[in-house]
Amino acid sequence: IQKFIEENTAYLTIIAVAQYVQEASFDEVEKLARVMMDYRDRCLADGTLPECSKTANEAIQDAICATEGLPQKYNCSHCCGKTSVARRLCFFYNKKANTGFLPPFPSLDPEEKCQAYKNNSGSFLNLYIYEVARRNPFVFSPVLLTVAAQFEEAAATCCEEQEKATCFQAKATPITQYLKASSSYQGNVCGALIKFGPKVLNSINTAAFSKKFPKIGFKDLTSILEDVSSMYDGCCEGDVVQCVRSQSQVMKHICSKQDFISSKIKECCGKKITEREVCVINTNKEEKPEDLSTRDLRFTDDENICQTRDSYKDSFFTEFLHEYSRRHTEFSTAELLRIAKVYKDLLEDCCRRESPASCYRNAEDKFNETTKKSFAMVQQECKHFQELDKEALKLHYLVVFTKVAPQLSMEELISLSEGMVAALTTCCTLSEEFSCVDDLAELVLGDLCGVNENRTINPAVDHCCRADFAFRRHCFGRLEADTTYALPSVSALIPALREDWCQAHKEDKNLQNKKHRFIINLVKWMPEITTEERLCLLTKFSATGERCSDVQEPEACFRP
Repeated sequence: IQKFIEENTAYLTIIAVAQYVQEASFDEVEKLARVMMDYRDRCLADGTLPECSKTANEAIQDAICATEGLPQKYNCSHCCGKTSVARRLCFFYNKKANTGFLPPFPSLDPEEKCQAYKNNSGSFLNLYIYEVARRNPFVFSPVLLTVAAQFEEAAATCCEEQEKATCFQAKATPITQYLKASSSYQGNVCGALIKFGPKVLNSINTAAFSKKFPKIGFKDLTSILEDVSSMYDGCCEGDVVQCVRSQSQVMKHICSKQDFISSKIKECCGKKITEREVCVINTNKEEKPEDLSTRDLRFTDDENICQTRDSYKDSFFTEFLHEYSRRHTEFSTAELLRIAKVYKDLLEDCCRRESPASCYRNAEDKFNETTKKSFAMVQQECKHFQELDKEALKLHYLVVFTKVAPQLSMEELISLSEGMVAALTTCCTLSEEFSCVDDLAELVLGDLCGVNENRTINPAVDHCCRADFAFRRHCFGRLEADTTYALPSVSALIPALREDWCQAHKEDKNLQNKKHRFIINLVKWMPEITTEERLCLLTKFSATGERCSDVQEPEACFRP
């Protein structure tokens, strides 16, 4: 792994700097990559040099701070004035999830792309990873290294093909999907760690591992989760080298125990470093052991549950979550966390009573009540999917998200709506519809809540994002239109909508995009109108917009 890190010093530096200082130019980032490669060579030649005692992350942040004018130019000089943990966290909190301030992702003609690759493949790939990393500031370095390797393979293959554009398009789709899925999942988990602490992180990983690998025993699981928690500490903070090293340690640990975990990961364990994790994630779930009982009675029927809970504290609830998850592999990770929270609250109540056992014996009924509510949410969402076409479904979620979070930018609201549409399109025809929808919808809410602790939207949304991770989706389901959002009088609405439509006409010919902006504006200004009234206004305004788009002075055409 050390050899792998040394060979990828340039990539890792580019990833770290582009994620920490997203506005920095490619030339500035590449210059820092060369500085770090010189540092690597000096330390390989003589590891006793005082500068070589730093961690890689310290060395990268030192290099950023030592670059003349760079910290002042990109507003990170306040971080450079701090030391140790305070500086690391400052650079972390400087990251911006909403990358609307960056120019559009550069797109080259396939022929130009191939010419640039042939002229200087190193610089071409460096530029690609720089552009991807600065737009995905919370994605872990091993994922970005995998993306870089996949893109390099795509370039090498497609540049030899006659139909280069078709080839690049086919290769780009799975790379983009992998990057997007990784970004959502890792952002969601890091957000949970930062906002709720290591216990919630441990619960997420316990449920996810136990339902995917129900063969695994609690002792082996606990041992692996220690490595996983350590991995997230470094990766979430943006420590690119530690992230690679600790992820490798997790995979080594899993592969050393594959006989006790799953028969399906053997092939993954023989793959290259950059391919192992993706392979394990994509393996099918292991079947439940044949001798696994449908219920673990130790947690519902034992007379001494309260004493056991008090004796083992955290490990007691972790073991419950493990045992429940491996018996309910059809549930979403989110639902398993809800069940664990219900159980913890139930014992809190029951263990204060005179007869605790008679109180907690109805635990399964409580679990079923919770699951029934979660199932009803998914059924309602899939009903929308079945009844509405893709565009109408997107408009529905634009209205939903704009009502509860009108403070968000248009780009964010459109992205969240597209996320929900993608989730329902992926899941609503599957046999495991509930688990799939519930988990993907959770990731959409993770994008909404953000990774950073200091993200704030409005009091109601902030409450749902911070109050209870397990029941976040239920909390959002109860939200109504935000009443704290204030805009000028409704009389100013039509001129504002007209201006946006005419401006959009000059910059964006896509009618659907104009409709999306119109709906967002309409909901922000008039959240109380009915769906029918909203659609009626959209139809009338679209007709006027199309009629006025081709005239010399569209603004004048809009006026009565």
